[in-house]
Amino acid sequence: MKTISSMAPKKFPEVLRIDGVRLAAHSVGLKEEGSLDLLLVGLDENTAVGGVLTQSSMPSASVDFCRENLRFGKAKALIVNSGNANAFTGPEGGVAVKRIAQKTAKVLSVESASVFVASTGVIGEQLPVSPILDALLPLSKKLAEDSWHQAARAIMTTDTFPKGATCKTNINGKEVRISGIAKGSGMIAPNMATMLAFIFTDAYLSPKLVQKMVSNSVAKSFNCITVDSDTSTNDCVLFFATGMVGNDEVTSINDPFLKEFRRALDLVCIELAHQIVCDGEGATKFISITVTGAVDFPAARRIAFSIANSPLVKTAVAGEDPNWGRIIMAIGKAGEQVARDKICVKLGGVEVARNGSPIKKYDEVAVVNHFKGEKIDIDVDIGLAKGEATVWTCDLTQSYVRINADYRS
Repeated sequence: MKTISSMAPKKFPEVLRIDGVRLAAHSVGLKEEGSLDLLLVGLDENTAVGGVLTQSSMPSASVDFCRENLRFGKAKALIVNSGNANAFTGPEGGVAVKRIAQKTAKVLSVESASVFVASTGVIGEQLPVSPILDALLPLSKKLAEDSWHQAARAIMTTDTFPKGATCKTNINGKEVRISGIAKGSGMIAPNMATMLAFIFTDAYLSPKLVQKMVSNSVAKSFNCITVDSDTSTNDCVLFFATGMVGNDEVTSINDPFLKEFRRALDLVCIELAHQIVCDGEGATKFISITVTGAVDFPAARRIAFSIANSPLVKTAVAGEDPNWGRIIMAIGKAGEQVARDKICVKLGGVEVARNGSPIKKYDEVAVVNHFKGEKIDIDVDIGLAKGEATVWTCDLTQSYVRINADYRS
C-alpha cells in the first residue's frame, strides 16, 4: 500500500461533467496489484483536439501514433493504459498501438485516425495487447459522464493520489466548462515525466485554435515543472473541445471573447502541474522558484530550472537547510547572462543577498522557520532586464532513491 503524499489534496475534486465526454476504467492486469490500468474515453463526433508531446528522441509508440493523428485535428476516442510504457519496443510496439486503435475504432464505430492512444509505465517491455483488446467491448458499454475519479486512478503508476482539476468560465457570455486529469510522480521534466494529462472542454473551438491554446498553456504550466530533470519517453498533453455548448465561433486566439477562457485553461493546467509536483516521488516540500531581471523569459526559465534541478538545492530543502550559496551556484551554472554584482536573493520573502553580496543581519530565524514548512519560496533577481519566469519543483529525499531503486521489483 502506497503512502499518500503529505501534500496531496484532501480529496479528489468534484469534476464538472463535460457534454460529449464519456469515460470508463477497467483492470486488465498490467499492474501487479490488480488496480485500474485501462481508460477509455468516448468523444462527440465533432470534437477538436490539440496536443503537446514529448521532445524526447526516444518517443514511445503511442506518442508516434498521436503525433500522426494530431495532423487531422479531430478526435472521437482516447484509450490509455498504465503499467507499461510501450516505449523502446521496436516494430512490435507500433503494431500494438495500431491494433488497439483499430479495435477501439471498431467497438465505437469511428475511424482509427480519430483515436488517440497513450501509455505509461515500464520502458522496454512489450505491451500485452490481448487483455486490452478483450476489454474494449465491455468497457465501451460502461462509458459514463461521471467516471472522472476512476479515470484519474486508471492512469496512475507511482502516483500516490489521483489528480484532477475543473472550472467554469465563459466565452462571450456563454458558460463553458473545463475539466482535466493528469498523472505523474517521477521522470518529470516535460519538454513539450512519465507525465500524461488530458483536458476536456464543451466549448466550440476550431482544431487550429485548440492547438494554439494548449501549446500556450503547456508553456506556462507543465513545461514549468520538474521533479528530477528527466524527460519521459511518453509525455503527452491532449486537449479536447467537444463543441457541445454551441458558443459563437472564435477564430483568433487574441479575440477578447477568449480572455476568460484562456485564463481558466491556464489555471486548470497549472493546478494539474502543481499536483504532479506535490506527488513527486518521495517529496515533502513544494518549491516555487521565481526569477526576475533576466534578459528575456527563456533565459529566466533556464536559470529557474537550473536552480530547480540542482540536487544540492533540492537536498538542502529536504534537510530544511536554507543554504542559499547553492542557489548562487545553480545560477552560475545555467550558462545565461547575469549581472553578478546586481543579483538579489530572497527566501520566504526574506532578502538574504543584495547586489552580489550577503546581507549580514537578515532574519535567519524567519528563513529557517520558512524551510520547515511544506511550501518553499525562492526569488532571484538577476539585475539585467525584465525577463521573468516561475517554475515549480519539490525536494529530493531518500524516499526518491528507494522508490526508483525498487521500481521494477
